[in-house]
Amino acid sequence: MINIPQIEIKDEVKLTSRETAVLVIDMQNDFVHEKGSLRVPSATSTVPKIKNLLSRARNSGVLVIYTKDTHYENDPEYRIWGVHVKKNTWGWEIIDELRPTENDIVIEKTRYDAFYGTPLDDILRTNDIKTLVVVGTVANICVLQTVASAAMRWYRVVVPIDGISALNDFDLWLTLRQIDFVYKGIVVKNAEGVHFI
Repeated sequence: MINIPQIEIKDEVKLTSRETAVLVIDMQNDFVHEKGSLRVPSATSTVPKIKNLLSRARNSGVLVIYTKDTHYENDPEYRIWGVHVKKNTWGWEIIDELRPTENDIVIEKTRYDAFYGTPLDDILRTNDIKTLVVVGTVANICVLQTVASAAMRWYRVVVPIDGISALNDFDLWLTLRQIDFVYKGIVVKNAEGVHFI
């Protein structure tokens, strides 16, 4: 048994709408749906939390961006995880419950990090975004790699605990520890504690 180091967890945070974006990481059928090829069982519980957050964000004029993990025939990542989120398959699509609106931005990424080889940084800077609220899956893989990359670019990162999911509790709390301790992000107890002003 190991003790988890202290993590600062806030009950709420107030964010300036015009300087904030919500980034939804890889909430795709293969990761979330019960028939997905690489399902994260706890991802299902995050869906209503993310849905509510997105509704409030859109009503406040907050930019909403989705990532779609995207792989092709003979992708090297299949050797690690098996075939998953292959482009233009059902498993690659974002789950119906969180389907993007016409005003949202969807970015395809081929690696864990949503900044790697994508226009994400340019989109954020063009829109004068300073803060990212990051939700989605998998916590210690694509979520954490993206948070790290955002922090390296000096974005302020906010992560609600009930808005991310992992394959086990260890991976979830490891992620939160890294976000708090290494990347100086803001960990919020739940998505309802994220307020847009």
